Amino acid sequence: MVSYNNFKILRGDTMRLLAENAQQVDMIFADPPYFLSKGFTMRVKGRVKCFDKGDWDKERPLAEINKFNMEWLSLCRDWLKEDGTIWVSGTYHNIYSVANCMVELGYKILNIVVWNKPDAPLTLSDAHFNFSAEYIIWARKSKSKRHYFNNELMKQLNGGKRMSDVWNIPTTGLWEKSQGKHPTQKPLRLMYRIILSSTHEGDTILDPFAGSCTTGIAANLLGRKFIGFDQSEEFLQLGLRRRQEIENPAIAAKYLRKMSENPNEVMVMVNHARKELKAKMIETGICYLRAGDSKGSLLVTPGFERMQYVLLHTGGNDAQLYRLKTKGHFQIWTAETLREHGFSPEHAPYYVVLLFDNSTPIEFNKKVNLQQQLNTYRAKIRPLSDFTGIK
Repeated sequence: MVSYNNFKILRGDTMRLLAENAQQVDMIFADPPYFLSKGFTMRVKGRVKCFDKGDWDKERPLAEINKFNMEWLSLCRDWLKEDGTIWVSGTYHNIYSVANCMVELGYKILNIVVWNKPDAPLTLSDAHFNFSAEYIIWARKSKSKRHYFNNELMKQLNGGKRMSDVWNIPTTGLWEKSQGKHPTQKPLRLMYRIILSSTHEGDTILDPFAGSCTTGIAANLLGRKFIGFDQSEEFLQLGLRRRQEIENPAIAAKYLRKMSENPNEVMVMVNHARKELKAKMIETGICYLRAGDSKGSLLVTPGFERMQYVLLHTGGNDAQLYRLKTKGHFQIWTAETLREHGFSPEHAPYYVVLLFDNSTPIEFNKKVNLQQQLNTYRAKIRPLSDFTGIK
């Protein structure tokens, strides 16, 4: 066993470790064998490529797959708190067996999330559609005990709309493999969403098939505790190196920033306004800023089309977040039009105007430093994840 600052990993057979070390955890994420390795090789672009992940992933008869899934899922129930939830990933090779075993054991299935990979590699065979998705079952232990779901945070990350069960998240990036590679490594961006959606800060997460410990890295970066099992010393050592790497605050900050990135993420217009002007903007639901540079050209920043919130502050203080009435939408008003609405614009003949819902400010609990010398007073677009917390 290795224990390292809320990061505990044990090497051995998962069934034995689950049976001998049972304690109460808040969430389980499991990436069990998919049983899809056939042991064959193929020449691809002049190179021989082996499509075999190891003995643990080799094809098995359905009865054997069902027995394996029934055993580890049954043991996991002893680990989960009564209001705890479990996430299990898979493809068609194993996911139907997992779902059937869950129902038989008394779990309540909440969702089957489709993880769509926009950068999925091209399937070599041309006899069927390209494989570009995996499936993740989310279930709770009890049919009667209410589970935790951070619906409000998920809505914020999705532009104020209820998040669907189809997630477009890229595959594991090179920046996540600085310490080595695992053949079935999950991306930190995927674990970021799973952990934030179903746990509180300080909760404990178990991964019974930990591999290179992506679950543990994401858990610790987000202020959660981690317990992981795996039979491979090589992969657990990789996981330990990854955990030691984020002891460096700069690397931890980089990983946290990158794992919260989303190419489709909703953006926020951050705008400074004097105290009296800010109050007037909130009263009217009108935020305005100068359009373009001194030569009169209109400059539209990339990401503007994904903008769905406006954050108003005064010199970096007293920040308040509101939702735009229309995503990615702005108007151009003359100074005269703004005066008709009670404002006193002084610096330009034309202004970008954003109309927002002033009835309900959006709460956010992440401390953000908006005081950046001269940049404090310049309007800028930032991702919503800069302001949503991880509590």
